[in-house]
Amino acid sequence: MRINIYINDASYTIDVPPEMIEEGGDFFTKMDHDMDQGWQMSRQFVENPDGVQRCQIAADKILTAMHTGNKKLALLMAAYILRRFPGVQGLQIDTHGEMSNTKLIKAPETLVPEDD
Repeated sequence: MRINIYINDASYTIDVPPEMIEEGGDFFTKMDHDMDQGWQMSRQFVENPDGVQRCQIAADKILTAMHTGNKKLALLMAAYILRRFPGVQGLQIDTHGEMSNTKLIKAPETLVPEDD
């Protein structure tokens, strides 16, 4: 599966192997357990991050991974987002120090024509 990453004026595509999404369950559960303890999201500590906030945290880790050249971490975080937020198509990652401004871009719904 693919997820598009938008950082400032640049765009990237991360192609996540389907098996990584399916077989990453234990790793994703550990990530969720870590986030259950609360998380520092920029200037704000969030005691119990919701689903979107957890994906914003993972997106921030993608940004860090891309800056450091850590392709494996970028893939794992993209797989986490694809697994936890079905229908996500892309991420517009905030680079101004406010994780909560990162936007998850959901794929548009497919419309089925009605029978006449």
